[in-house]
Amino acid sequence: MIPGGLSEARPATPEIQEIADKVKPQLEEETNEKFEKYEATEYKSQVVAGVNYYIKVDVGGGRYLHVKVFRGLPGQNEDLVLSGYQDNKSKDDELTYF
Repeated sequence: MIPGGLSEARPATPEIQEIADKVKPQLEEETNEKFEKYEATEYKSQVVAGVNYYIKVDVGGGRYLHVKVFRGLPGQNEDLVLSGYQDNKSKDDELTYF
């Protein structure tokens, strides 16, 4: 992987679902919504001064969100931070940098 570049899309793993779950309250606060369904389906990662995760999340009804989560380097601020999201995405929309 090129430093700073996005990885190839990969199917979401239990670890990626856990990352998505940890920022769900931040996302619900930002969007002013409560998500009954919240299933990570795929992701890309980007190595920066830590890692950005771009996660495609199925929120039901054919609606998807693209969620960007930042994790700092080990030993520094390792908290997961919701650093952006895109709404009104479909299953076929590609995860891209935002």
